[in-house]
Amino acid sequence: MEDVAIVGVGQSSFSRKCEMTIKELVFEGFKEAMEGLDISHTDIDASIVCSSLYDNQRSAESPIAEYLGLNPQPTFLIENACAAGSTGLRTGWSFIKSGLYKIVAVIGVEKMSGQTSREAAEMMGRAYDVTWESSFGLTMPAGYAMHARAHMAQYGTTEEQLAKVRVKNSSYSVKNPKATFRKALSLEDIFESVVVVSPLKMLDCCANADGASCILLARGDVARTVAKTPVWIAGLGSASDTGVSRRKSFTSFICAQQAAKQAYAMAGVGPGDIDVAEVHDCFTIAEIIAYEDLGFAKPGEGPRLVEEEETYLEGRIPVNLDGGLLCKGHPIGATGGSQIRTVVKQLRGDAEEIQVKDAEIGLAHNIGGIGHYANVTILRR
Repeated sequence: MEDVAIVGVGQSSFSRKCEMTIKELVFEGFKEAMEGLDISHTDIDASIVCSSLYDNQRSAESPIAEYLGLNPQPTFLIENACAAGSTGLRTGWSFIKSGLYKIVAVIGVEKMSGQTSREAAEMMGRAYDVTWESSFGLTMPAGYAMHARAHMAQYGTTEEQLAKVRVKNSSYSVKNPKATFRKALSLEDIFESVVVVSPLKMLDCCANADGASCILLARGDVARTVAKTPVWIAGLGSASDTGVSRRKSFTSFICAQQAAKQAYAMAGVGPGDIDVAEVHDCFTIAEIIAYEDLGFAKPGEGPRLVEEEETYLEGRIPVNLDGGLLCKGHPIGATGGSQIRTVVKQLRGDAEEIQVKDAEIGLAHNIGGIGHYANVTILRR
């Protein structure tokens, strides 16, 4: 079977409140993804919409396909909490590998500003078990705060080390024109922000956002003819976990470790071969745990990576050079596609001001819920 490549990537601007409809947001990402390709919308065999549908629109795949001119080709909807975008990528890859389609559009979108933060948090809570978790008041910040406290208790991780993740990511967000927050922050800024759930303060947390992303996948022989610089899908890993109340450890996400193991094996590489990474930093502790789950650091040593600036542009393994979820914002369905877009641009060498020199292998780590789902994608130039 032919390999599968990413031939186009795009993203709308992410913002706290956008006046565009979800169809208009998607068009912004789709338009960028199509730039420079020798194809038209009629060449796309199928589309996959990835969304938790916080917007009033239900069954969004039909109006989106019509707006992009993708009818009568089939369209599908993926809902996998915050991991929807990378799940859509895996599904599109499978469609092409099976021989069913040659070109597939994977579209992520979320418009969350129509709800208050309280309403969005309540809906987000229903992504995990409504019998034994969200009904007892478990929220996303509370879940990650438990992980932060566990990491502190077991390894001595400090609030300052958590804050340094946001400081790093904010230093790069100022150069990302599509990020929600484009301001460099200091440790003092993070410490002075209001406590959400101790030890997490407001600036330890990502924000809901409106936004869209688009990834165009193509069968290998097609990719070589339609794109100047296709980026190849080298490894895919995916796993799930139990509800939070039934886990044995709060210092890692077992599903992420399993997904990483699968992706490394499929790609034939290891953590030391990764030149650039995007990880799911919905909270500062999440990025530190990701370092360890992906094998960039041993258990308990994740904080040292950011302290020693190993995850900065000039470091051993640059991470979240687009500002991450903490600064870009987190439009649930669009996040996974945005991560892939950043890695693809790094591997193509067109990341401009924040370019990793000679990057050949990149990784994207996308978590759904409080470690309920995980996808790891490895890409190769």
